[in-house]
Amino acid sequence: MRSRSFWGILLGVMVLFVLTAGVALAAEETVGGVDPQKLLYQHPKYEQTMKQVQAIAEKMQSEAKVAIDAENDNNKKAEIFQNMRRKIAEEEQKLMRPLYDEIDRALRTVANAKGITVVVDKTALFYGGIDITDDVIQELKKTSVSSGQ
Repeated sequence: MRSRSFWGILLGVMVLFVLTAGVALAAEETVGGVDPQKLLYQHPKYEQTMKQVQAIAEKMQSEAKVAIDAENDNNKKAEIFQNMRRKIAEEEQKLMRPLYDEIDRALRTVANAKGITVVVDKTALFYGGIDITDDVIQELKKTSVSSGQ
């Protein structure tokens, strides 16, 4: 019986230690928040990229319309339509990837410069945190200018 209470006390001390260490680690975190939508929409290359996506989508839609009009089988028409939508989504993803990568780099640059260790969507912050959205946008603009864009 005595060994059970020893192990119980030891377990309690260990749990208390882990909880205390977790609180201490959390206290060292500096949280930043960003508005991801604003970062994307104000990216210097966003409008140009969206024009490319729109042009590709229009071209694929017109090609799909011709193929659908020539087809009699409704299942094949639906398949053509679904394939067209999938291809447009793939092209959009391919064109947007460099923007997401640039946003990620700018976000990391700003967070490191400000000593921020955690960055989340600012809508997830109930209290506290530092909004760095505008700083990241400025970093994006600065890197676009320096890269000749």
